Amino acid sequence: MLRVHHLNNSRSQRVLWLLEELALSYEIKHYSRDPKTGHAPPSLKLIHPLGRAPVLQDGDITVAETGAIIDYITRTYGVGRLIPPPGGKAYNDYIHFLHFGEGSAILPQLLALYTSFLGDASAPLQPIINREMKKNFDYIEYHLTRREYFAGEQLSGADIQMVFPLEAAKTHGRLVKYPACLDFVERMHARPAYLKALKRGGHYDYGPKV
Repeated sequence: MLRVHHLNNSRSQRVLWLLEELALSYEIKHYSRDPKTGHAPPSLKLIHPLGRAPVLQDGDITVAETGAIIDYITRTYGVGRLIPPPGGKAYNDYIHFLHFGEGSAILPQLLALYTSFLGDASAPLQPIINREMKKNFDYIEYHLTRREYFAGEQLSGADIQMVFPLEAAKTHGRLVKYPACLDFVERMHARPAYLKALKRGGHYDYGPKV
């Protein structure tokens, strides 16, 4: 049985969505953030040294990092679903956005969050952070105005990876000038598998109310 170590209100929600899209059986081990710090509990370090979620366990196999988990699940249990055939442009886009989502796309948003605790001391960094966010959103918007999904003509693991940085941006009002990005988030939020995963995962600030 697949087991997801899931931190409440976190990016690990995407793994539950992936499993629901593939109609796979799984169990969830729930963890709650510290109410004062927002940090993950120390008990997650017993599962993986990084002490972060998500972590997937499949028998004696343990996989951390969302992109690696998406890759493992689709390769092992997807039976060709949610991953384009290797060799074509759609597959190259799939690999690109699988890495882009937790690399370039999320980094400036994390920096904006971390520097928000510094007050005026963060002022010199804000123009750089804002420039990088705009660069990312301009690029994503350009891509999504030309196609419905991030890799090919059907939903893939790349879409599941990319939804979190766009959800976070939407929640903080950063997508007002990006209608294609907003439309993508709304379409993903309307998927039955997404809504089912939301009910199983618990409270999630970045998703629709269920």
